[in-house]
Amino acid sequence: MNQKGLLQYALEQFGSEPVYLWEKYPEYCVLRHSNGGKWYALMASVPKSKLGLTDADRVEILNIKCDPVLMGSLLQKDGFFPAYHMNKTHWVTILLDGTVSAEEICGLLQMSYDMTRKKPKKAAMADEKAGVHKNETKGKKGRLV
Repeated sequence: MNQKGLLQYALEQFGSEPVYLWEKYPEYCVLRHSNGGKWYALMASVPKSKLGLTDADRVEILNIKCDPVLMGSLLQKDGFFPAYHMNKTHWVTILLDGTVSAEEICGLLQMSYDMTRKKPKKAAMADEKAGVHKNETKGKKGRLV
């Protein structure tokens, strides 16, 4: 899967348009949540040497947030690297050169999207579980008024 295919998938699956933030790096883009702007992916083209590879060519990459428990097993596989220019505990870099299957990339992108999604506030979650709607209020003893 290449960057173009991945951007199309993100648009269809999550409604995300790429955001190009850096004038110096016009090919770098991020994918953000629409409700708060948190990043769930970064796409770039970097020299392979930045990933510890000996080849001098550039390669398209995808950085995604990853469950630290899963990180160790992913890094044992071809096409996965400690995150380029991101927190290496929570982010992983994936080559977009065909080494990793489109199916696996899409599954990991979904995981990153879910992990970075804005979490509801605890009070709102408790009210939701109790059946209280947004426009209802509770009195001093927790009863609906």
